[in-house]
Amino acid sequence: MTSTMLPPVAPAPTPAAPAPLPAILGTYKRQAPLFVRGEGVYMIDETGKRYLDFVAGIAVTSLGHNDAGVNAAVQEALAAGLIHTSNLYRTAPGEALAQWLVEHSFASSVFFANSGAEANEGAFKFARRWARSTEHPSKHEIIAVRGSFHGRMPGTLAATDRPAYRLPFRPLMGGVSIVERDLDELRAVLDPETAAAVIVEPIQGEGGVRVVEPAFLRGLRELTRERNVLLILDEIQCGLGRTGSFFAYEQLGIEPDMLTIAKPLANGLPIGAILVNEQVARVMQPGDHGTTFGGGPLLANVAHHVVQRLSDPALLQHVRETGAWFGAQLQAIADRTGAVRAIRGKGLMWGMDVHEPAAAIIARAFDRGLLMVSAGEHTLRFLPPLVITQAELAAGLEMLEASIKG
Repeated sequence: MTSTMLPPVAPAPTPAAPAPLPAILGTYKRQAPLFVRGEGVYMIDETGKRYLDFVAGIAVTSLGHNDAGVNAAVQEALAAGLIHTSNLYRTAPGEALAQWLVEHSFASSVFFANSGAEANEGAFKFARRWARSTEHPSKHEIIAVRGSFHGRMPGTLAATDRPAYRLPFRPLMGGVSIVERDLDELRAVLDPETAAAVIVEPIQGEGGVRVVEPAFLRGLRELTRERNVLLILDEIQCGLGRTGSFFAYEQLGIEPDMLTIAKPLANGLPIGAILVNEQVARVMQPGDHGTTFGGGPLLANVAHHVVQRLSDPALLQHVRETGAWFGAQLQAIADRTGAVRAIRGKGLMWGMDVHEPAAAIIARAFDRGLLMVSAGEHTLRFLPPLVITQAELAAGLEMLEASIKG
């Protein structure tokens, strides 16, 4: 009898160790250079390379980087030794900022938040709180329109028309829906007994820099009044001087019931706000909403300085005139290159639809020293600081055209 020797079994390969994770959670695809300084309309990386900023922190640093007035407002607040108190106590900067916003808008009262998404989320709560004061117990629905972007939190994500953002987080918050940007469709869905509010951006930034027709917005204002539904305008990206008026709604001949603002409010420090009219303000009670940090004295002091600068008639005229010139130059690039499908925008907020993926052009522009951002797969978005000069814009346009050509 013979024995058969079996070959030795090879040990199982050791699984490769997973790649180390970045310390900052990987929810953004960040560019490789480390930025260390800012000067005016330029950002500077660790090697000293300067990048012309056509992003402004996504419509945030409207007064540019390292602005002397903003820095002075920060130092003034720090000198008081009162950075934070919570909202259990009154502070002079918070009250001064709120009073300024009330005096320069339709609003009766202001709630301070920490971001644009929080401002919109709070506005949804305010709308439902107001709805409970009406005679209709089922009044709760929030309606957004096609092309909208209102944030990535549970309620605002449900009102954001970006399937890729929504799909991983279903089921979304109930009672929030998106309808076509059409008055007849809105007329069909705005039931006075169930609809609490409609939210719309005067210019849809993330949705492709689409300027919503003034006639549509005026018709929507009439419809919401007729149906006793609140109108919320989201001016988080298009407000505070970006379109050439301090608030975008000022160019429309209407007033909302609530307005949300954030991005440039403190030129980079995190603060948002919900401006509300009297009928909303009167139903809100202590405990209905809250925030630990919103409207703290340091942020409010800086924001008070910023809003006075951004509402300066000379700056707003500069935005209108320079923005019109910029739009014409974008069209000229489109005509010369044949690589552009459409140009849209107002003031210093523009979108350019291109044939190739926007990311490829953005990468080539980055290499040349121009910072840009997209608004969809084939849309370049331009959001430079509002203080940018025509000469600085021209330098960026030269890099843009070269990047479009390859």
